[in-house]
Amino acid sequence: MQNGFIKVAAAIPSVKVADCSFNIQQIESLMASAEGQGVEILCLPELAITAYTCQDLFQQQLLLDEAEASLLKLMEFSRNLNVTALVGVPIAYNSMLFNCAAVIQRGKVYGLVPKTYIPNYKEFYEKRWFTSAQVLANGVELRFCGQTVPMSKNLVFSTTHCTFGIEICEDLWAPVPPSNHLALAGADIIFNLSASNELIGKAQYLRNLVLGQSARLLAGYVYAGSGYGESTQDLVFSGRAFIAENGTLLAQAERFAMREQLICSEIDVERLRAERRTNTTFANAFDNELVQNYRNIELEPYASNVPFTLTRPIDAHPFVPEGYELDERCEEIICIQSEALARRIEHTRAKTVVIGISGGLDSTLALLVAVHAFDRLERDRRGIVGITMPGFGTTDRTYTNATNLMKELGVTIREISIAPAVTQHFMDLGHDINMHDLTYENSQARERTQILMDAAGQMGGFVVGTGDLSELALGWATYNGDHMSMYGVNASIPKTLVKHLVSWAARNMADEASRTTLLDIVDTPISPELIPADENGNIKQVTEDLVGPYELHDFFLYYVLRFGFRPQKIYYLACRAFDGTGNGTAYTNEVILKWLRTFFRRFFTQQFKRSCLPDGPKVGSCSLSPRGDWRMPSDASSDAWLADLETEDESTPSVVEHA
Repeated sequence: MQNGFIKVAAAIPSVKVADCSFNIQQIESLMASAEGQGVEILCLPELAITAYTCQDLFQQQLLLDEAEASLLKLMEFSRNLNVTALVGVPIAYNSMLFNCAAVIQRGKVYGLVPKTYIPNYKEFYEKRWFTSAQVLANGVELRFCGQTVPMSKNLVFSTTHCTFGIEICEDLWAPVPPSNHLALAGADIIFNLSASNELIGKAQYLRNLVLGQSARLLAGYVYAGSGYGESTQDLVFSGRAFIAENGTLLAQAERFAMREQLICSEIDVERLRAERRTNTTFANAFDNELVQNYRNIELEPYASNVPFTLTRPIDAHPFVPEGYELDERCEEIICIQSEALARRIEHTRAKTVVIGISGGLDSTLALLVAVHAFDRLERDRRGIVGITMPGFGTTDRTYTNATNLMKELGVTIREISIAPAVTQHFMDLGHDINMHDLTYENSQARERTQILMDAAGQMGGFVVGTGDLSELALGWATYNGDHMSMYGVNASIPKTLVKHLVSWAARNMADEASRTTLLDIVDTPISPELIPADENGNIKQVTEDLVGPYELHDFFLYYVLRFGFRPQKIYYLACRAFDGTGNGTAYTNEVILKWLRTFFRRFFTQQFKRSCLPDGPKVGSCSLSPRGDWRMPSDASSDAWLADLETEDESTPSVVEHA
């Protein structure tokens, strides 16, 4: 385990029906392979030692004896291994037969978990052979494989790094699966030993079932189903296997493979526990009386010489989906924003809405949202007043884009230069206009806000804010300047997503002329334009050169807000997300560390700006509203977070320098 991750695997061995010797050889081979890959817990299919399709052979004493002898052999094989194996085996007890999962670690069986729901419909007739775990009293122990072993459906197992529970095949399909209670009893991961047969459309349904259950339980879910070699007398078993985490599929097996398979991935137990702590509904479902019925079995500490490797991909842009999902997400977000704004317009009976249009991404998105809201309200777009306010740093490119876009969208245009008022302000303050310091920049931002506020009052409207989530996180806004409005439609939109929203609007909401303008805005460097342009008239003040790349800051922000990860873990994830092999830009570890320190420093010191934010709609899973997702003292210390990064191992391999 490293940084909260635990490596797990689902195995699908080739089997021969009722040939325990052959089956145990396949299982041993897969266990050895899992051990070599640093797997901590390995899940095998239901009744893997005998095969699932033995039918009335389960009533033969020889098969039961062979199964126990094979399990003994497997225990001996596991003696010098670190991997914990969950193996399906039939167990006879008190004149009954149970379909069980045996938990094996280092030469010992730690527990037997019987199947609870025994299917007996259509092609299934397991009740002919097996008894439900529900008939067993709590605390049952039996003599098996030379030791006394607990046998119950109410068992959870604790390793060094996680707690897990087990259910078997049909249990997952029940109205109230055993995993519901196992999760409330502390299980971070559920393992399912299965032998579900193949039918048309069943694979997708089962996949959704696994993903849905992992999401409902805020858990990891590892499913291993029987494959090639099971009897095809009446049924076919295609070898389905899934590894899921809170609704996300991490790995899956190839269906209909005529060979054994081992799929591995890493489940982030720390992330799951963070989700459960945050989601108070999960805690409210906790039933103390119920949990008292569960026995927690401690396994031996896990230790392996195999270096931990993270094989699951880390999305560099957690706020931005890919493919068709991105189009769906963009449309949904625009609708959420526009509906929120429309309701505020109706409630306030505003005649107009006023937006400062700079030719940049954020103001463009706010304008598009306003247009969408007015169209939905069936109101004349001329009620949207776009005010462009050229200043000392305004470039021809952004000015032209701002005016062109307003013309193309058919909104009311006003132009008010801030230069005379700010120049007078500098004279009043006795400030040198050639000193391009904080006063120089903030005076311009506050003058623009004053104009917007007064113009809104003049025209019976209110100011629509344009600032986004990333700027709020970094405090990249002038207090009581662009920081303030009457309603902030972009307040929970991260900068990395703003670009895609404007691009989507260019493709789906614009005519040819406005599409050209929108795409040029997307390509324009992000800048507040508060410093004069260079000698060629180009933007000189590029935001990402000053505070760092937004794709990094949005990555940091996601893991801080969603899961409360410590800085070391965020650094670890970022180094892998931005190593040049995934969907992120390549940065050196040193660059990532530099901007991560900047992020935490600014995130703490700029909280005072977030404590008095105007209203604005929550759109995604993260928000910094003081009335919603984030309540933080403005004078909290960042020392511990910055110190955590000082202890980070600087020996992590470096990658290509950011281009």
